[in-house]
Amino acid sequence: MSLKVGDIITFERTFTVRDVELFTAISGDEGIHHITPDEKGRLVVQGLLTATLPTKVGGDHNVLARKMNFEFLRPVFTEDTIICEVKIEKYERQENNRISILATFLCINQNEKQVLSGNFSGVILTGH
Repeated sequence: MSLKVGDIITFERTFTVRDVELFTAISGDEGIHHITPDEKGRLVVQGLLTATLPTKVGGDHNVLARKMNFEFLRPVFTEDTIICEVKIEKYERQENNRISILATFLCINQNEKQVLSGNFSGVILTGH
């Protein structure tokens, strides 16, 4: 799929306890809030695990990230469903078979509360 300025791409994910356990093991981020359930039995999802939502969208389009900025606005808990909306702000062909890309994103939970915002920039190698 060819992208263009103004395109909006969405991705949705519900985080599970297993997701947090796996990310804890991989990242070493063992903050007490990631391993001890709250009074509702939920764990707090690591911020960088939440940040995999916009990076998944970038990966789907073969973006090699150069810069990523995240603003963590409120906690995400296991069993939260997060919708990530990525908007293409810049998409320009460069020399050397590259496309320069800049995108902004906003992630919202099932209660319509903003949980994460930011942007990323990078390149896409076109190969021709």
